[in-house]
Amino acid sequence: MSGAPVSPAVIGAEPGVTTDARTNGGEPALELRGLSKSFGGLNAVRDVTFKIMPGDRKAIIGPNGAGKTTLFNLITGIHPVTSGQVLLFGQDVTKWPSHQRTALGMARTFQVTHLFPGLTVLDNVLLAIKGLRRSKFVMWRFLSSYKEVYDKANHLLEQAGFLDRKDLEVRNLSHGEQRQLEIVLGLASDPKILLLDEPAAGLSSGESTDMAKFLMKLDPKLAILLIEHDMDVVFDVASQISVLHFGEILETGTPKQIHSSAKVQEIYLGTD
Repeated sequence: MSGAPVSPAVIGAEPGVTTDARTNGGEPALELRGLSKSFGGLNAVRDVTFKIMPGDRKAIIGPNGAGKTTLFNLITGIHPVTSGQVLLFGQDVTKWPSHQRTALGMARTFQVTHLFPGLTVLDNVLLAIKGLRRSKFVMWRFLSSYKEVYDKANHLLEQAGFLDRKDLEVRNLSHGEQRQLEIVLGLASDPKILLLDEPAAGLSSGESTDMAKFLMKLDPKLAILLIEHDMDVVFDVASQISVLHFGEILETGTPKQIHSSAKVQEIYLGTD
């Protein structure tokens, strides 16, 4: 966030709850088994298999057209799969619609921000929280009567370092701040796994650095799957990276392993 320090609080953690640095073992937050998607004769995603455990920070990188966004659309239920399975916390959700996956603990951000620029920061967060509940806003009640919703919104904004700008219209935030705010909205559903689709897209070098710091402040128990072209952000945030090439996982490893891989440098990072 440009010119503003990120709060030391863990973003997305419940107040008064101590978070472990990582949840080891147990059930995967997300598991893909032989996931494939074809559009006519085009194999956009081919036999992708991996697991993400609670607390994992995993990135998917690859050149344009590698199938990264298509893979996200399969995981989140926007596109039906051609073959394979998507398991969320042990449940087969391959044929579930997006809203049911959200209810089970999945949230996603997109490359393009989905904010209301004419509304305040606080109003955007309030709408995100209330929109996920069975009881929506009703016209005959004052907004201030939704105390629980207000308390949660203020808590999220305080953790993210946005509380001092809660009454600003979103249009007056920098692009980097808007990208961070969208992630705050993604936390409104109390997700257990967060899918981030190029959170640093369109950001300056300084804003990308701020974004990386912001992501590293997220609740350590939250599993994160990240698509990103900004390699500095990827190497700072992710503990494991998979390289997608023509819809297939070409290689998986630590940031150091991926950075030094001749195969990855040839097809993505560039060679001297």
